[in-house]
Amino acid sequence: MSQVVVRVMGDGDAAAVIGIYRAGIESGNATFESRVPDWSAWTAGHMSHSRLVAVMDGQVVGWAALAPVSQRDVYRGVAEVSIYVAPEAGGKGIGTRLMAALIESAEKEGIWTLQASIFDENRASQQLHRKHGFREIGRRERIGLMSHGLYAGRWRDTIFLERRSKEVGV
Repeated sequence: MSQVVVRVMGDGDAAAVIGIYRAGIESGNATFESRVPDWSAWTAGHMSHSRLVAVMDGQVVGWAALAPVSQRDVYRGVAEVSIYVAPEAGGKGIGTRLMAALIESAEKEGIWTLQASIFDENRASQQLHRKHGFREIGRRERIGLMSHGLYAGRWRDTIFLERRSKEVGV
């Protein structure tokens, strides 16, 4: 089995990160987003820290990043998790490696709560999050109307999960 290295994401990873995100959009089971942003829009939507890629055989095969949930100072330690693995690299433990590294990085940066909103049908992502200490807070029923893919025209439910840090001030 090939070795997987998790490292800090750089601008040179932009094409691979966007490509993996595109595959997630096309799957119809990763995000409500229907368009792939350019790199400047992608980077503007994510925190400047805790941006990671997983590399296998010299290729970026997954990424993880955090986005703020609010601009209000009281929520400065709360972030939304994005974690994507290339379809051809699924089932190889890459998500597990990325999530562990993301949690460690987030805690070093003072993030005390990680949140994720995952489609009800995306059991693999729910399982990954639960494996890393996320718990289900609730179900958001018919929270968004899907505009593309297999579920186009359908209202989708998401499962809202949260992980509270035991290490960062709470």
